[in-house]
Amino acid sequence: MAKNKENLQPLSDRVLVKREEKEVTKSLGGIIIPDTAQKEKSKVGMVLAVGPGRVSDEGRLIPTTIKPGTKVIFNAGWDNEVDMGEKDEEYFLVRESDILAVIK
Repeated sequence: MAKNKENLQPLSDRVLVKREEKEVTKSLGGIIIPDTAQKEKSKVGMVLAVGPGRVSDEGRLIPTTIKPGTKVIFNAGWDNEVDMGEKDEEYFLVRESDILAVIK
């Protein structure tokens, strides 16, 4: 478990993303549906830190193009979730190629 997200430096082309909370969902009758009952969690998040980039087959560094503070849609799974010790926050270490879109 990482104790502090400021002390976590992603390596290679990895990106640290904090998942944004999904809006509260209500049924047509006005009943609030909790997160635990929803099938899909939000894949939208804020980039907090980025690695320097990946090394090409020729040995050159290809810098990461995404920057901290960018809102993104990302591909995430249970295997890249990172425990930062914060109860209600979810963090993911994903490859830059797992970022599907930038939200402007």
